[in-house]
Amino acid sequence: MLVTLGFLMVAVFMFLILTKRATPVVGLTLVPVAFGLLAGAGLGIGDMITDGIKSLAPTAALLFFAIIFFGIMIDVGLFDPLVKLILRMVRDDPMRLVVGTAVLAMVVSLDGDGSTTFIIVTSALLPLYLKLGVSPVVLTVIAGLSNATMNIIPWGGPTVRAASALGLSPSDVFVPMVPSLIVGLIMVLGFAIHLGIMERRRIGTLVLTSERILEKVGNGGSSSTGSTGGSNDSEDDGGDTGRFIDGLDPKRDTLRPKLLWFNAALTTILLVVLVMDILPIPVLFMIASSIALAVNFPAVKDQGEAIARHSSSIVSVVAMVLAAAVLTGVFQGTGMVEAMAEWLLQVIPDAMGPHLAVITGVLSIPLTFFMTNDAFYFGVLPVLSETAAQYGIEPVEMARASITGQAVHMQSPLVPAILLLVTLAGVSLADHHKKVLWRAGLISITMLVVGVGLGQIPF
Repeated sequence: MLVTLGFLMVAVFMFLILTKRATPVVGLTLVPVAFGLLAGAGLGIGDMITDGIKSLAPTAALLFFAIIFFGIMIDVGLFDPLVKLILRMVRDDPMRLVVGTAVLAMVVSLDGDGSTTFIIVTSALLPLYLKLGVSPVVLTVIAGLSNATMNIIPWGGPTVRAASALGLSPSDVFVPMVPSLIVGLIMVLGFAIHLGIMERRRIGTLVLTSERILEKVGNGGSSSTGSTGGSNDSEDDGGDTGRFIDGLDPKRDTLRPKLLWFNAALTTILLVVLVMDILPIPVLFMIASSIALAVNFPAVKDQGEAIARHSSSIVSVVAMVLAAAVLTGVFQGTGMVEAMAEWLLQVIPDAMGPHLAVITGVLSIPLTFFMTNDAFYFGVLPVLSETAAQYGIEPVEMARASITGQAVHMQSPLVPAILLLVTLAGVSLADHHKKVLWRAGLISITMLVVGVGLGQIPF
């Protein structure tokens, strides 16, 4: 019964989200509660949800203060030079913008934190997408795929979890999978080029200067001044006001040009300490945010206004994280996760035993999408690995196979970072999933195939 209820719960939730019959917050809250009660949780469902909230509270705190910190850095102009550089590189081609999104997301993803990546990429590039008329869904798809593919780096999370669960060295798991990672990143660039070409054909050619958009020339040769998809506010004052992208006005009051190097140093130190894993990440962002507020906005009133400017993003993201805790708590508390894992082991024929590594790689795609990495790597993987050992498959080989599904996992509504991405970009989760899931699945399968072909994962 638990197996049936578990799969039904996931199916109902995905149906409501993909058909836009419920927001993620509503779906993540009401669906698990209903199925938890059907599973016999009774009043104990309160404790289950509380446990889920406790497990995700650090993540909520991280997102809360990360949004404040990077929001401040955007307000004071830290990323303005980067945006100008990207604008010069993009020139008049939407395809270059999409490819640039992929490259920027890959580079920033080296810090191992998806939330940081999406905040930086979205803040730097979303205004350009809107100004050029490129669909924001393309941004979420390419940024999501770039970060998801990079997520197998040892400090990114899943590799460490797989290694810890099986008592292995993360380097033994990751290093042999580098060729698979490279192929996955090449595929992301391929998707970026394809989507960029499609957008180029759809919106035509845009004529740019280094800091402003002059006109859009359509495929038929007609032109129109101003921004695409909206009013031509560049004409409001009788000419261009010098705003090179909406939301990053070079004359805004919050700019702190004299503190540019301080803010750059603070951000660099934050990322370095984050990678060194000296302090918990939420604590780091709490400290960094407080320093940034105190230095850039000494007046108490200005500090309050700085936080309030980003309150909508904070509320949306933290609400979804806490709602995701309901699903996580019910999944774990009712025993649905364990029951589903045991059922999968029972339905795998004995003849498939020697191929358990490949089977694990394939299963990691849907399982890590429907459950947290902790649940999969600490709950399911050890069981699969123990079974595989009876057929001569080494634990390290099982671990390598298990991380190939991360391209799909990172698109899950249970991943706070992806909720942050779609919220900041103003894109619905359903629209994101429609374009990203099949591409992510193809990347995961290809990485698995490459690992098998090079002998890192036994077939």
